[in-house]
Amino acid sequence: MVHARSCGCPLHARRRVAGWLAAGSVLPTSVFAQDEEGVRGEVGRTSRMAKLVPAEQVERAAQQQYLQLQREASSNRALAPADHPQVQRLRAIADRITPFAPPWNDRANQWKWEVSLFGSSQLNAFCMPGGKIAFYYGILQRLQLTDDEVAMIMGHEMAHALREHARERMGKSAATGIGLEIGAALLGLKGTGRELASMGAQLLTLRFGREDESEADLVGLDLAARAGYNPASGVTLWQKMMKASEGAPPEFLSTHPSGDSRIEDIQRVLRKVDPLYARAPKPPKVFGPPAA
Repeated sequence: MVHARSCGCPLHARRRVAGWLAAGSVLPTSVFAQDEEGVRGEVGRTSRMAKLVPAEQVERAAQQQYLQLQREASSNRALAPADHPQVQRLRAIADRITPFAPPWNDRANQWKWEVSLFGSSQLNAFCMPGGKIAFYYGILQRLQLTDDEVAMIMGHEMAHALREHARERMGKSAATGIGLEIGAALLGLKGTGRELASMGAQLLTLRFGREDESEADLVGLDLAARAGYNPASGVTLWQKMMKASEGAPPEFLSTHPSGDSRIEDIQRVLRKVDPLYARAPKPPKVFGPPAA
């Protein structure tokens, strides 16, 4: 990266990341040392509909909603503490991936990345606008995810935030008059108290389309590969997901393309991200899943 694109150089990237997450993992020694193309040629521009919505307002609503989720989980003794082994694992993985976020979205330079682990058996994870990441314990335990597979999920969810898929969907709702109260709040026609809460609640119920999901897969593979995680693990991840969905589909799969087509798409793009992984510094510590 060059200074003209919000300065993604190694020095400044490390300074931005310092203090974001108390993970204790070693960051890559070089952030975008070679500006490889990766999957960028397959990803289009951010939708114009997203520009109908102030990014600052969406991120503020996400922050408010995330804090509420943390408070509720804490009161129910369902928020894992910072010294929990799986929290340390998730934050170590996030610490390696986040330096590669700014090239996908200049606003990521300003985001205060957070990672929380919620005590739920659901197979779910998400990243809200502004870099607020959540994993549910169930997805780690029930699928017995490797670090590489966790990185695939994390990269995918981060990609939704970086590509502003939620902001785009809110913009479409505002433009078409769907959800008039939300639309008014988004367009700055009302105050910020109750409307921000409504926006935050909507962020938790948004369902991305198949195109958004496919794009998040591509960008997520790219992010994880640059961070030193094997993109081929995207195949084993979705094999596990398919097996887990033989009964009732988990929340994480509710809007995603079918597992078979997902795996085919991942296999097709591996040739573009494998070189990124081959050149990337690898994580100095390997963690593991919680006991089954």
